[in-house]
Amino acid sequence: MMLESGDTYCVFNSDEPWEEQGFDGKSFPVHPENLLAPAIPTKIVAVGLNYKEHIQEMKHEDHKEPVLFLKPPSALLKPEGKILYPPSSTRVDYEAELAVVLKSRLKNATPKEALEAVWGFTCCNDVTARDLQKADGQWTRAKGFDSFCPLGPWLVTDFVEKNQKIISRVNGEVKQSAKISQRIWNTAELLSFVSKVMTLEPLDVLTTGTPSGIGPVQKGDVIEVEVEGIGILRNYVAT
Repeated sequence: MMLESGDTYCVFNSDEPWEEQGFDGKSFPVHPENLLAPAIPTKIVAVGLNYKEHIQEMKHEDHKEPVLFLKPPSALLKPEGKILYPPSSTRVDYEAELAVVLKSRLKNATPKEALEAVWGFTCCNDVTARDLQKADGQWTRAKGFDSFCPLGPWLVTDFVEKNQKIISRVNGEVKQSAKISQRIWNTAELLSFVSKVMTLEPLDVLTTGTPSGIGPVQKGDVIEVEVEGIGILRNYVAT
């Protein structure tokens, strides 16, 4: 689907709308509660520790290359969906991130080639069971639970990375506030790096790291991730 305005959308009639933007000619009203995650990827590649102040708050050392991990596609959650609090965790955190969705395969790409493969940008909440992350030493379990990757509210295909704000809120209170220009590595550099490790496929997702200010949420909380120029991704912690 493609938004025509803030109130209506039309439906693509192609399986590869980045190649051929044909529509069925009908318009439909937008119901935010019915929006789905804007991609169905083969994998979600995530980047940790990509803001210096976040490295400091996590008490990690600086690193020479991006820190990568994977979130399973089963972790995807639609806008307005409910984040499930795992019984095995006593601390679940929000992490606001800028994410990117691809439109073509990438392998051993330069940063310029990588950026040409981008379909669009969206918001992501890299939900994390912080206590399990610390207990395990690696991040798969802590970041891989079902519902731990809210994505949306939509894909913005003409977004150009500059100095846009990224913000998270819990119950309306600002918790994280930074500029995406503060990242250590930008999206093109990250995609190029990842493509030299694994082949990236169309609709794969890359999340590009969270700024400082991470913290816990409780059952019943409302979490918002906002990227200036994209919109607000809102989700609820299930009770």
